[in-house]
Amino acid sequence: MNQPLLIATLLLLFATGAQAIPVCEGGDRAARKLTCIVDGDTGWERGTKWRMAGVDTPEMAGHAECSREADLAIQARDRLRQLMDGGYRIEDSGETGRYGRDLVKVRLSDGRDAGQVLINEGLSQPWPNDGNKWCGR
Repeated sequence: MNQPLLIATLLLLFATGAQAIPVCEGGDRAARKLTCIVDGDTGWERGTKWRMAGVDTPEMAGHAECSREADLAIQARDRLRQLMDGGYRIEDSGETGRYGRDLVKVRLSDGRDAGQVLINEGLSQPWPNDGNKWCGR
């Protein structure tokens, strides 16, 4: 995407708010250039997978260590979608995480860091951390 078009797109997102960002479904997300949310700290932006830097949200069912964690994971995912629906931009740190995802900050249209909002609301914890606080560890 050329820079003037990218800037115009970002300005439009901030001015009007984005359409509801879907939960990721199906495979081949990179080829389909999807924008969607996987969980409270991971998503896809136009086919590029990202993870929020410095943030650790509860794991979704199948990866959760307890039912409380799975329930909180859905809350964190849905809250991130709600926050991003008001407009956002992805700020790439230039680094990748241990699973090859781009590490990013999700900057909301009002300037707040979405990851910090989730931490403040008890739906995330800083990363790195001492373990799974969701299941009492």
